[in-house]
Amino acid sequence: MSLASISPPLTPALHVPTDSPSAPMKERTLKGFGARLTALRQARGLTQEELGAAVGVSNRMIAYYERDGAQPPGALLVELARVLRCSTDALLGVTAVSDTLAPKTARLLKRLQRIEELPPADQRAVLKLVDAMLDTRRRSTPPARAKRKAS
Repeated sequence: MSLASISPPLTPALHVPTDSPSAPMKERTLKGFGARLTALRQARGLTQEELGAAVGVSNRMIAYYERDGAQPPGALLVELARVLRCSTDALLGVTAVSDTLAPKTARLLKRLQRIEELPPADQRAVLKLVDAMLDTRRRSTPPARAKRKAS
């Protein structure tokens, strides 16, 4: 699911699980919160366990919040937004999410960023390996042929 597909209108839709319009505030939830949380987590290349550890809750709690009808307390909402690098408004669906990396790309970027933690000699070795693989791939792939016009 892409982040663009879950971008809501400017006013969030309240989902009231009871039939009564006067349901207690505790029972009211923002529709689509779980889907937005899931999409943002995946777009950042995080697992439920990694997100939970970053905000101080278990992966089971993250899974619970990713279900529709469940929402975290306000203080945790702020931490989730910080770790997911978005505003609380975007997380709640009040504004659209502006950053849309594919989950696969986010995971790749996350792995590449971990290379920075290596000593400089190891960083150079990794880059040489990547460059060699790309060069070999480029040489072994035949160039694309231009299509001829039929006359």
